[in-house]
Amino acid sequence: ESDSVVVVGLSSAIDIIRTIRDPEKPNTLEELEVVTENCVKVNEIGEEEYLVVIRFTPTVPHCSLATLIGLCLRIKLQRCLPFRHKLEIYISEGTHSTEEDINKQINDKERVAAAMENPNLREIVEQCVTEPD
Repeated sequence: ESDSVVVVGLSSAIDIIRTIRDPEKPNTLEELEVVTENCVKVNEIGEEEYLVVIRFTPTVPHCSLATLIGLCLRIKLQRCLPFRHKLEIYISEGTHSTEEDINKQINDKERVAAAMENPNLREIVEQCVTEPD
């Protein structure tokens, strides 16, 4: 039974993130291969609770928007995942020059909350995570 939830969780997580738009380009993260079906892992960690791990790949190793993309992934998944979850988001190993710093930032609840209090940042995130009509 829990295996089927993992499969559903996996496909719903992929569906949620595939339509997030790149902050600078008109493309989605899936079109740019920043996220792929293989970048999502879902594991059961407790009674009806799941760990969702996303590893995304910035388009260039010095991508200045990697933190923002991580933030978009986190916000949209937190809003849309239909089950109890813990969320970990990382840059794919070796694909960004400051991956450790960015990984820390996008997995730090307080820093994420502070970022979302910034009206300019919040507006960009909303534009990226809102489904196209």
